[in-house]
Amino acid sequence: MPDLRPFLVLGLALGGVFALSGVGLVVLFRATGVLNLAYGAVGATGALIAWSLINSLHVSEYIAYAVTIIFGGVTTLAYGMLFGPPLAHREPLVKAVASLGLTLILLGVMSWAWSYEAHSLVLPSTRWSFAVAGVRVNGTQLIGLGLGIVVTVATGMFLQRTKLGIAMRSLANHREITAMLGVPVRRVEAAAWLGSGVLAGATGLLLSTLVGLDIVGLTFLVIAALSAALIGRLESLSITLVAALVIGVVQSCLTAFPPVSPYRTMTPFVFAILALLYFGFRQQRSLGRA
Repeated sequence: MPDLRPFLVLGLALGGVFALSGVGLVVLFRATGVLNLAYGAVGATGALIAWSLINSLHVSEYIAYAVTIIFGGVTTLAYGMLFGPPLAHREPLVKAVASLGLTLILLGVMSWAWSYEAHSLVLPSTRWSFAVAGVRVNGTQLIGLGLGIVVTVATGMFLQRTKLGIAMRSLANHREITAMLGVPVRRVEAAAWLGSGVLAGATGLLLSTLVGLDIVGLTFLVIAALSAALIGRLESLSITLVAALVIGVVQSCLTAFPPVSPYRTMTPFVFAILALLYFGFRQQRSLGRA
């Protein structure tokens, strides 16, 4: 039996970052009805911009990281303001597929500017570490887990207790009624797009250190966050957090078992499929009782 403790630590860190991504997806969906499939591509592009600023232009690391987060917020906000209103009354599937256009554009830009070769971006927090039960835990892993939990709790309180949060919750299903009540719909949607983009930039930075700065890998790691959000039914932040942590731990621990290690990337799909089957079965039972 392999020692799973190092993989457990990495899995919790990944789960925290997946939760961070899941929160960004859930908040944006609840405010605009858009499932942003370009979330991972935005984070990957921002991380590569930071890599270029640090290694090519010799810009301060912290300025480069700030640029990454700003890039994520501005890019996502620009997309939301340009394409959000025309798609506001379309079906959720159409809105989600439309965001794939942004993914393809960013993938094309990344392949042209940086090619598909792997790059290395290490956050300064990785340089300090401490031991827990005989396992080394670095600062980035701790930040990944802690930030995921803190952002989930803070976002839940924001949506429940602030006027802007309540307005975001009401927009997706009651856009016209919300507008008739005098709520500035465009401003509320802009806040949701901006917040989701900022989280995408932070996610890109953390994942580029935890799993490596790879264009395709970072772009499609959004699938794990999407699976966690689907398990939470794109509503519950707490369930999204728990699901993200479980997915991260299971996916990481499977690395220790060579026979199944090549298939560990299937973990988010398996969890999402099981959750959808469970929800469908429960709905059928409820309809049968009714």
